[in-house]
Amino acid sequence: MSVGQSTAGELVHNIFDLQRALRAVTAAGMKYSELGPAHTGVLFFIDEGEPLRASALAARLGIGPSALSRQLADLEQYGFVVRTPDPLDGRACLLSLSSQGRACLAETYERRAGTLREVLSGWTESEAEAASLSVRHLTLALRAAGPPDVPPPEAPRTALDSTGNDGRSHLDPASEIMKEER
Repeated sequence: MSVGQSTAGELVHNIFDLQRALRAVTAAGMKYSELGPAHTGVLFFIDEGEPLRASALAARLGIGPSALSRQLADLEQYGFVVRTPDPLDGRACLLSLSSQGRACLAETYERRAGTLREVLSGWTESEAEAASLSVRHLTLALRAAGPPDVPPPEAPRTALDSTGNDGRSHLDPASEIMKEER
């Protein structure tokens, strides 16, 4: 059974509203020297799929090469991103995070998770987990419908996952949720 037009329209509205609200909360908690959301997004996607080519990163982000080029130049200047020659194609480079980039991303996640935890102080753990699973499920569906050169989506993260040194959850390969999604 498919989703109705009015439900899909309401979901689109709610997604845009969520983006605006998240941007406002994030901006309010930013330090003067902190990277903006676009730069943080680039770091996130490099960390998620590294090493990767700039063309794959631009496709994943849904932006053009020139916009990505400006962001990468900034991140390289800060020492957060490293380019290395692609062993399969000497004309291309692969992007990876430096140790400084990983530290910046981990600190950003830690601070944003703390902010969100305060915002959700009236929620139960199960409400937050359900919201997280729904957002992840929607993200998987959107990524699956995206451009073919975008790396395949990961399975949803759950409370069974472990937390890595970057402050984010990482999949537990034995997770039942992960098996169901495959």
